[in-house]
Amino acid sequence: MIVNASGRTDIPAFYFDWFMNRLKEGWFDCRNPFAPAKISRIYAEDIDAFMFCTKNPIPMLPYLDQIDKPVLMDVTITGYHKELEPNVPDKGLILDAVRQLSEKLGKKYVSVRYDPIFISKRYTVDYHLRAFDKLCNLLDGYVEEIVISFLDEYKNVLRNQDEIGYLPITQEDCKRLAEGFLASANAHGIHVFTCHEGNLLEPYGISSGACFSQKKAYEMTGKALQKWKARDCGCVQMADIGVYNTCLHGCRYCYANFDEKKVMDNFRDHDPDSSLLVGHIDPNDEIKVRRK
Repeated sequence: MIVNASGRTDIPAFYFDWFMNRLKEGWFDCRNPFAPAKISRIYAEDIDAFMFCTKNPIPMLPYLDQIDKPVLMDVTITGYHKELEPNVPDKGLILDAVRQLSEKLGKKYVSVRYDPIFISKRYTVDYHLRAFDKLCNLLDGYVEEIVISFLDEYKNVLRNQDEIGYLPITQEDCKRLAEGFLASANAHGIHVFTCHEGNLLEPYGISSGACFSQKKAYEMTGKALQKWKARDCGCVQMADIGVYNTCLHGCRYCYANFDEKKVMDNFRDHDPDSSLLVGHIDPNDEIKVRRK
């Protein structure tokens, strides 16, 4: 089993003490987001590898040697500023952390996401081309892959539409972005691909790929694991241990936060000693062991 920590929240940035406590205890509990009384229990002995998705891996750096499973890192770094990412640390610090991760884990197991991409009056096509080229230059020799994808109109995005100020992306925009990104990535020996965007950029040389492919999972675990049935993105099947509405980065375009009050309520209900990321086990909860 691959455990994703996490696509629903940023566990490395805000909840890594909890993660390490659970790893030492030997199991993780996770509520079903669509049926909260149902809890999946995942034992460490059934976990083959971890995928960490984060905008700030700094808190986990001192603990990498204590994680006794293969690790794949997926670090998001964008060119946006504080009006859109109010609580994301300085990007220079994040880039330094990526370099440290690469040195510890190997560049094959550290990828960067430039995501989500949108066009606005401030964040023009030319802005993205410059930001992406700078990113490739700073990551030269430290990563093999950069993943890109475009903004989707989730509830939080629609609520913050005026603040984000995103504009329709034209075919010409896609062409310029793809050709520019590809040239920058190739110049630094980095493979760039899209995540869950179909063949949108294929006419311009950038194909769709998987952030955690079956091939990579086999290389890391020696097991032929299935594709993720819940998502048609090409990734290997994963069990997510995160909780929606718990990330404190406050990004205006976030898909995983859609209720700011709930975010703070959940954070107050977080107990690093609980088996659950938020709250505790209730007497009426139904716990089922998940093996894959």
